[in-house]
Amino acid sequence: MSDLHGLRIGYVPCSSSLSAPGDRRRFCYYAAKRNLAFETARPGQAYDVVVLTQAADLSLWRHYPRARGKLVFDFIDSYLAVPPHDPKRMLRGLAKFVTRQNRRLLLNYHHSLEAMCGRADAVVCSTAEQKERILQLCPNVHAILDFHGSVAGAAKDDYAADEVFHFVWEGQPGNLRHLLEIRRALEDLQRTRRFRIHAITDLAYGRFLGGRLWQRNTWDDARKIWPQIYLYAWNERTFAAIARQCDLALIPLPLADPLGAGKPENRLLLFWRMGIPALASATPAHVRAMNASGVDMACTTQDQWLEALRYYTAEEPARKLAGQRGKAFVEQHHQEEDMLAQWDRVLISVLNQNAGDRGSELASLFYESRPPETVPVYEHRSPTGAGAGPRLHASLDRDCPPTDRGPTPECGDFS
Repeated sequence: MSDLHGLRIGYVPCSSSLSAPGDRRRFCYYAAKRNLAFETARPGQAYDVVVLTQAADLSLWRHYPRARGKLVFDFIDSYLAVPPHDPKRMLRGLAKFVTRQNRRLLLNYHHSLEAMCGRADAVVCSTAEQKERILQLCPNVHAILDFHGSVAGAAKDDYAADEVFHFVWEGQPGNLRHLLEIRRALEDLQRTRRFRIHAITDLAYGRFLGGRLWQRNTWDDARKIWPQIYLYAWNERTFAAIARQCDLALIPLPLADPLGAGKPENRLLLFWRMGIPALASATPAHVRAMNASGVDMACTTQDQWLEALRYYTAEEPARKLAGQRGKAFVEQHHQEEDMLAQWDRVLISVLNQNAGDRGSELASLFYESRPPETVPVYEHRSPTGAGAGPRLHASLDRDCPPTDRGPTPECGDFS
């Protein structure tokens, strides 16, 4: 393992603080668990391996010389499935140039994503559908889901509901609007069942380009989506406690939108890991997970959502069975060590490509010197420099349990 620690690994993060989900739930988490140091990558430098997120400047990195280093592209969203005439797709390259995410103008950003996949020595995606598409561009593709070890806490053990039923939603603030996908079903349910929705998310955000454009207050959106919604600042220290106090998770997605329908089952598995039952839109990823787990809680139409909402708000045994089945499925099929091994294989695959004796030696050491069932303690490090590594935020000093007092956007904030 000492030889691997001698590798120069570059990383292009989603956020400079490494606090974005695309950082802390993916490569940064893996690197910390494996005690691999990395630094902020620069296109003019040579590295043994560079891991790029979707925030990387594709106008530069797609031309990164192969002799300078191996590239791993962590490409987790289904941008390649977006239709050619979609307005956001057509303007994405221009917007990234205007905000200086890309140094050079890429008018056809879809083509640039394809070129980046073609240049990469390995691509990491998140669904089977993405993998099938990207294999047309790169022969070395790995589908890997998010890590939840720093987020999921103790499992839910009380499935009884009060007179007021509590739903929980978690995600990026810009996706809070996905609750509108089931608004009619929620309005119908409200006629016979009192309930509240508790949303755990960032309290402010940028509407476009990863927060770079159109700054908004999440509460301004929330009160337009549902009048009785409670907001909580997303925080690793309090997320699990808030979620566990709720009765049922909601994961609606716009099935007509390729980006929405192409999302992986990350949030579903996060709730299941804590034994929380979840109703979810019938995306391919959600349907696969539910078929494999024996949990039938995927909905397509408003009528299906309403029927499921009525049933699960009324039936405590059904909620308990779904939560326990989901938890058992995650514990059996999505163990953290298995996911870490998936990232191991990604690095090994690029080290072995035309690497000669050096690559084979490192790949061998990677497995032989690592204890099979132990992982190092998660450490906080500086976000930049040669020894840079994950630094996760945890600044909320008080719990924010669901209550009936009304929305609480002031409850906490990030550092």
